[in-house]
Amino acid sequence: MRILVVEDEVDLAHTLRTGLTAEGYSVDLAHDGRQGLWMARTGAYALVVLDLMLPGLNGYKVCAQLRREGNATPVLVLTAKDGDRDQAEALDTGADDYLAKPFSYMVLVARLRALVRRSAATAPPVLAVGDLSLDVAGRVCRRGGVRVDLTPREFAVLELLARHAGQAVSKGDLLYHAWPDEAYDPNLVEVRVSSLRRKVDTAFRRQSLQTVRGTGYRLVDDRERD
Repeated sequence: MRILVVEDEVDLAHTLRTGLTAEGYSVDLAHDGRQGLWMARTGAYALVVLDLMLPGLNGYKVCAQLRREGNATPVLVLTAKDGDRDQAEALDTGADDYLAKPFSYMVLVARLRALVRRSAATAPPVLAVGDLSLDVAGRVCRRGGVRVDLTPREFAVLELLARHAGQAVSKGDLLYHAWPDEAYDPNLVEVRVSSLRRKVDTAFRRQSLQTVRGTGYRLVDDRERD
């Protein structure tokens, strides 16, 4: 499970990554608000741990922008601002929980687990775009009820497109989502999309996986073409 930690105190950020990695999480770091917002937009994370006092864009604005865009990724605010008004504003802008520094690491981990449970209870078990469905938990893809075998990378690419159905998703976002540790070559995305088209479109005489020139790709419900 991947977590994004947006924290400008570099030493603290690395300490959090070390501790959370030991708990079994995969942790990415961002050290300013703009980078954190860009990374969170990919939809690649189960949770975001967000500081409020960030350079570039403060945590309030990061959280508010994510919610305006329909991004429902759980956000836990971790900050030195511990006033009642600070907490109220963070929660009102869309944060799911709030923990003030200095904090108990045991409590932080427990709260993250609670957010994961809550998110799992409310998240749709299946992503559907037309007659194309993705069982995210089971990692199973079906088109019109017919199972389609995908590689893990192909599933990751299709999952991000399905989470943003009808919207253009950049090659960079797809690359970062499916190849987080080696996100450098857009050709990786092109090869996987070509393979996906053969499996989920061509094999069923469909055209749901579209190229958006100059941007990337989008997944649409193309049944009206039938």
